[in-house]
Amino acid sequence: MPCRRLPEPLRRARVAGRAPVGITVLAALLLAGCAPASDTAPLDAAPPTAGDALTGTVTVFAAASLRTAFDEIATAFETRHPRVDVVAVYDGSSTLAVQVQEGAHADVFATADENSMQVVVDAGLASDPVVFATNTLVVAVPVGNPADVTALADLSRAVTVLCAPEVPCGVAATRLLDDAGVSVTPASLEQNVTAVLQKVAAGEADAGLVYATDVLGDAAVESFVPVGAGDVVNRYPVVALDGANAAGVAFAAFVLGDEAQQLLQARGFGAP
Repeated sequence: MPCRRLPEPLRRARVAGRAPVGITVLAALLLAGCAPASDTAPLDAAPPTAGDALTGTVTVFAAASLRTAFDEIATAFETRHPRVDVVAVYDGSSTLAVQVQEGAHADVFATADENSMQVVVDAGLASDPVVFATNTLVVAVPVGNPADVTALADLSRAVTVLCAPEVPCGVAATRLLDDAGVSVTPASLEQNVTAVLQKVAAGEADAGLVYATDVLGDAAVESFVPVGAGDVVNRYPVVALDGANAAGVAFAAFVLGDEAQQLLQARGFGAP
């Protein structure tokens, strides 16, 4: 079945209630061939069978940088579980964390950094998130590089767009620039990395700091890896939120499994 996507901006929904995942969820996972995830033993969902117990809708809140990979992962999960529909919402991790805190319904939460995830954990809405991928920054420029941006220091003279400092890509960009001793006055500060890339691709900016995964296959931009990028690595955790349905728990486990990991790495993400 096709994987539906919600329009942006997100239409928040009130959570009807958050009961702990109990015996029903555990039984459903056993029938589906799944088990709780761990750092040392990634799990995968079982192939679909006539007795597949997973049904319903899984609502996934995920960082904007995960859009392409998670669309593919959702399709793979739905193929294995034909009676499950995955609905994905993408935005900046910190924005999504606030929405979860305020009662927006989600079964699964995947962020581009551990700090945004910790906000939800500290609020008592999730526990034991697991890192499933990593990512690093690159400098993106329009095709042809009209402003001749070839080093991180060039961002100080170019029309540069960055992520806002409270979102993961902004935190990483700030650290990268500070480590290099480069001062940048951004033309704009965006709430997610997708918006940064869109401005660069449209020629509205000379350059922007985005994730390596964002520029992969984008014919409208060129990119280079700046010095020091390897020292600024974003770690992506995922968790089934408290009160998630059985399919949501299984989806979080599926993200840690071999099939999803291969899809992530094909999209440029590093191993956890």
